[in-house]
Amino acid sequence: MFSGSIPALATPFRDGAFDEAAFRRFVDWQIDNGSSGLVPCGTTGESATLDNDEHHRIIRACAEQAAGRVPVIAGAGSNDTQTALWHIKEAQVAGADAVLLVAPYYNRPSQAGLLAHYSYLAERSELPIMLYNVPGRTVTDILPETVIELHRRFPGKIVSIKDASGDLSRVVTHRMGAGPDFNQISGDDPLALAGYILGQRGCISVTANVAPKLCAEFHAAALAGAWDTARALNEKLYPLHRSMFADASPAPAKYALSRLHDWFGPDVRLPLVNCSEAAKAAVDAALEGLGLV
Repeated sequence: MFSGSIPALATPFRDGAFDEAAFRRFVDWQIDNGSSGLVPCGTTGESATLDNDEHHRIIRACAEQAAGRVPVIAGAGSNDTQTALWHIKEAQVAGADAVLLVAPYYNRPSQAGLLAHYSYLAERSELPIMLYNVPGRTVTDILPETVIELHRRFPGKIVSIKDASGDLSRVVTHRMGAGPDFNQISGDDPLALAGYILGQRGCISVTANVAPKLCAEFHAAALAGAWDTARALNEKLYPLHRSMFADASPAPAKYALSRLHDWFGPDVRLPLVNCSEAAKAAVDAALEGLGLV
């Protein structure tokens, strides 16, 4: 259903406001360079500091600009179930193809609470749902038995997971419990190659914001089982993967984009701050090593 290189799109700002013209240009650049899907309003898109009007406007701009060329998986999660449902409904109206629903953060629901939250949304969503498990950010961990039960209850609705737990054994557990047709996507660029071996089909990527063509080539090789090529490309990209987290994400990615494009600004929103000098040096070295600058 979803596969390959799928950037979690950074959100450009100008004078503190969403820069829609730059964002639409960014969407075109991503598609032209081989990205196989797009995620607006994810973690890298700074969804936590977008107001609701901006959130929905960004999804609409992404879907309009993509114009069916690649699937748009709209970030629609919230720690409030009713707000998540609102985002889902707005994403549907905007033309998104699916929604990405992060585990509710801060509240720290139990596994029973997660089952209730996602079941409530699945019963009311007309779009396919990709679960998003990133316990390092949310504290909440969607355990494999919960993932498997949700897919069992809603096989045509809860169809995928973006897993950023860092625990690759879960790929096998999900595959054995939910079946090989349950779509599994990596949330960690450095682990994507290993994830393919175990059963994942792509990555919702930070690095693909900056090097979409190389990331698309890597994922195409992995999908084709061309492991020598995939390994070589993975090692080529690895310094860039590491540099994307040399400071609080997405500041390094936005700094890199500002070096590649004069129309994409480096600014992030508080409480994040722009890249430190040390992080800039790491990004610069990675970009130069790939011949991108």
